[in-house]
Amino acid sequence: MNAQDSPALINTTNHGRTGTEKDTNQHLPKKNAASVVKWSKASLSCWTGLLMTGRLGFGSRDTEAAEKSIIKVQGKKVIDTGGGFLLEEDDLEEELLNIPLTQIPAPIVKPDLPMCLECQELFQDSYLFQTFEYSVCDKCRDNEDKHALITKTDAKNEYLLKDCDLDKREPPLKFIVKKNPHNARWGDMKLYLHVQVEERALEVWGTEEKLLEEKDLREEKKGKSKLKKYNKQIKALRMSVRSSLYDRTTNVSHEHTFGPETYNEEDDNYTRRCRTCDYEETFEKM
Repeated sequence: MNAQDSPALINTTNHGRTGTEKDTNQHLPKKNAASVVKWSKASLSCWTGLLMTGRLGFGSRDTEAAEKSIIKVQGKKVIDTGGGFLLEEDDLEEELLNIPLTQIPAPIVKPDLPMCLECQELFQDSYLFQTFEYSVCDKCRDNEDKHALITKTDAKNEYLLKDCDLDKREPPLKFIVKKNPHNARWGDMKLYLHVQVEERALEVWGTEEKLLEEKDLREEKKGKSKLKKYNKQIKALRMSVRSSLYDRTTNVSHEHTFGPETYNEEDDNYTRRCRTCDYEETFEKM
């Protein structure tokens, strides 16, 4: 049905609205007019439902179809609903505003509780989980041994780690800050969870054997350096106590005392030797 076939549906009233049931009754019998009004309302509801559910107006093809359905009649934009009547844009907007919106509640999801690594039980919160993000409940916490804390200095020396291994390698290790118990004027201490430091050391070195080999190698180099320094100190001590045994002039610059010159006929040059250090010098005469 188009605008020429149903003039009663496209004529507007003085209020700018589409033809009403009163206009329809002027051209159609009451039975037919009631059917037209009934199917017009059904088509309007179907059109509105498609818009609300997102099946119209979001895709490119739907957008093109919606634009083609908008036509002008008597200088006003109307929408061809495809249900046998034309609908003004203002009527569609008013109809959409009057539709009640219902919000579907989110599904109920069981909270993702952490599981204790020791007792394998779920728990809501614990000191180790809140402070170090380590999944151990308060009942299984062992402050003296397994879950003891270690300072940053000890962690670096014992496990041969660097600052970047502790604070920048992903994920950075959690720590707490406390005052130094030995001297309050010193800087604050960073305390890490010992078991997490051990895990990080295995990530850096691969295996415990490689870590031990590196520690032995560093200890050996450190021992050699200490021995060399010790021998140097002993030598300096002996020189200060028994200075007569050491010739302190050996490092003074030496002045050569040459003997007689010797002529070499084959090379046509001269040679002379120092009488003190046996230094030999070869030269030519002009």
